[in-house]
Amino acid sequence: MANKPKTREEARLRRHLRIRKKISGTAEVPRLNVFRSLKHIYAQLVDDTTHRTLLTVSSLTPEVRTKIAGDKPKRTSVSRIVGQVLAAKAKEQGVQRARFDRGGYLYHGRVRAVAEGAREAGLVI
Repeated sequence: MANKPKTREEARLRRHLRIRKKISGTAEVPRLNVFRSLKHIYAQLVDDTTHRTLLTVSSLTPEVRTKIAGDKPKRTSVSRIVGQVLAAKAKEQGVQRARFDRGGYLYHGRVRAVAEGAREAGLVI
């Protein structure tokens, strides 16, 4: 194993690049990219043909913050809300479908919650 990654982040980035070789977004069917940090979750719709971000929503977005106001909610429930808000905004822009890019993370927990929230709000993944 010549090029073994040194850190967990390097391993995730290598997995992400492997995924990105196969998944590409267009204006009609953008790529729904997910990034998670320890505290927050970020999701964005990307058109890879023009290299533009069409839409971005995170747990820091005002629409999401108002929905999670009150006592401290679970991170997975916040992630589901992020997916729902992203899908609602995407529908406003005329986007009906997306390709899911899990960003090198396991399709589990918060990453899965974003996808399920987007599906619940009507985005076809």
